[in-house]
Amino acid sequence: MKKISPILWIALAAAIMVSCEPKKKTQEEKQDNTAEIIGKPDLQPESDRMTPEILWAFGRVGGHEISPDGKTVLYGVSYYSIEQNKGNRELYTIDIAGGEPKQITRSAKSEFNEIWRPDGKKIGFLCSESGSVQFWEMNPDGSGRKQISQIDGGITGFKYAPDQSKILYTREVPIENKFEYLYKGLPDASGKLFDDLMYRHWDHWVETYSHVFYADFDGNGLSNHTDIMKGEPYQAPLKPFGGIEQVDWSADGKTIAYTCKKLTGKAATLSTNSDIYLYQTETGETSNMTQGMMGFDVAPLFSPDGNYIAWESMERDGYESDQNRLFIMNMNTGEKIYATKGFDQNAGSLSWSADSKSIYFTSDWHSRFHIYRYDLETKKITKLTEGMYDYKSAGEAGDVLIAARNSISMPTELFSVNPVSGEPTQLTFTNNELLDRLTMGKVEERWMKTFDGEDMLTLIIYPPHFDPAKKYPALLYCKGGPQGPLSQNFHYRWNYQIMAANDYIIVAPNRRGVSGFGQAWQEQISGDYHGKSMQDYLTAIDEMAKEPYIDEDRLGAVGASAGGYAVYYLAGIHNGRFKAFIAHDGIFNEEAQYLETEEMWFENWDKGGPFWEKDNKVAQEVYKHSPHKLVQNWDTPILIIHGQLDYRVVFTQGMTAFNAAILRDVPAEFLYFPDENHWVLQPQNGILWQRAFFDWLDRWLK
Repeated sequence: MKKISPILWIALAAAIMVSCEPKKKTQEEKQDNTAEIIGKPDLQPESDRMTPEILWAFGRVGGHEISPDGKTVLYGVSYYSIEQNKGNRELYTIDIAGGEPKQITRSAKSEFNEIWRPDGKKIGFLCSESGSVQFWEMNPDGSGRKQISQIDGGITGFKYAPDQSKILYTREVPIENKFEYLYKGLPDASGKLFDDLMYRHWDHWVETYSHVFYADFDGNGLSNHTDIMKGEPYQAPLKPFGGIEQVDWSADGKTIAYTCKKLTGKAATLSTNSDIYLYQTETGETSNMTQGMMGFDVAPLFSPDGNYIAWESMERDGYESDQNRLFIMNMNTGEKIYATKGFDQNAGSLSWSADSKSIYFTSDWHSRFHIYRYDLETKKITKLTEGMYDYKSAGEAGDVLIAARNSISMPTELFSVNPVSGEPTQLTFTNNELLDRLTMGKVEERWMKTFDGEDMLTLIIYPPHFDPAKKYPALLYCKGGPQGPLSQNFHYRWNYQIMAANDYIIVAPNRRGVSGFGQAWQEQISGDYHGKSMQDYLTAIDEMAKEPYIDEDRLGAVGASAGGYAVYYLAGIHNGRFKAFIAHDGIFNEEAQYLETEEMWFENWDKGGPFWEKDNKVAQEVYKHSPHKLVQNWDTPILIIHGQLDYRVVFTQGMTAFNAAILRDVPAEFLYFPDENHWVLQPQNGILWQRAFFDWLDRWLK
């Protein structure tokens, strides 16, 4: 289950986020400074079909920072070594006017959080080269590399003040153990004692707070460190996905805006009410800018002229997939402007124009993310780009926009976009050598009528060298979430093109609950995972099965998270349609899931409440349709995959589904990862995942 909160725009494609974040290292790895530098793999494909090894050979472009003079883009590329079973991220620059990229770092330790110093004379970044993640600087050509910070435990993000006299940074602060007296004389005791909820989250046990600090900066080091949260027992930025984009400096450097949900324990797990707080560096005073706004309020961004602050806001407390709105506040008058009122789409990845008169943002509509502009004077929203792409972010650089863009058939690259015509010009060509050797399958959009007369867009991906005279097996892709976009994103595990390369036709319906079709369409899945969305899935596969080139006797269904729920549910109701299933990190037993997971706001909103509320009609209907109650109907081979470190959907959900299948004499396999979470992030595990995936499908569908 993935959030559609503001932080999701950075991390919806869960596997992609690993390319930008440092992987936790053991002490032995921290001390190993002789590791081989991981660079671009020298891979020569044996055919023009995508393979798991090729998928992991792509360079993953992430982040783009425009130099203060608007002439150069700074960005990172991650490459992975299958042999070393890890990745490495290096930094590059490229002139906006065009030309070849320049690699400015070459190390065995990943650089990240790279930004230009305000004067443009240095680049700041984070790196663990000294044993912990610290703040470093270097010249724009990569020379003069110098460690600036020496902070115990390291830091997780930073930003320069506009006059570069200070930096703000985030770091982990240990939570005080209120039961420490019980551990006296027991240094090897491993037990963890709790008396409240939210003791673990997504993939980690909650033993630290993330706090925001600032310090004086003289170009050589940091001094006079201040915890602006004054030791409060709250998280800022919001975990697990929130990063430095949730903190910002005002133009005059006197105010720090930060995102925080000032709740703990049971209250924190029941509520999504985060707020934007303004901390005054001169007085030490803090005020709540979004007091009374009850949903997620995140990602504050001051305008260059200092007169405004923009942020992303959801209206309803407890609903993490509420509409993501653009709000702006006049810093002089306090007036708050609901900028996207009447715009039935989400708004994310905000960026101010240099003159502070416009805000650029990205939004998904009909399976595509595009760039939009909001004009403060006219209050008009203009769509700037077109095409079957996902634009992930955009920033102004003189008279052009610099944007990151990908598609189902191409990993992320950087583009220069004309903000008047929307015409894109590709700047980086990181993966062209590999892409030129591959044949991608055709991507098609089809509108279908649902069982209740609604229009539903379905993506169809055909195998390379598709021959309409042949008959192909087909896979129904069941999207996770359950809310969120089913878009043009190039995924590094659930990749449509690698499925198509194995001679499957992929059917990916934008069923009820998917964003980009208006809020009403998205909300129809809450409290009803089992109803309309399941009929939408069956509509899509039944319509496509009528095509002469699809073999209706060789259909499969695959999905993860809420998509795994869908697979388990379809296994009990499909009436012989499918010949194979694959469920990854899926929900099998709704009652168990309610008490196993950690973000209770999600459970209460999407399920209607706990299963013990017998008078709660919505909740009782949900639990009545839990997939485990249909297991007596299972008769189709199923592969189940789950990670031990998944605390969102606990691995026992997969284990019990597998056990049930075996006890029912249904052919089944269980792929268990003791060191993976809700995703599969390590190269060798990722390749094993793909091999097991296609081995299973080929066995039952070919």
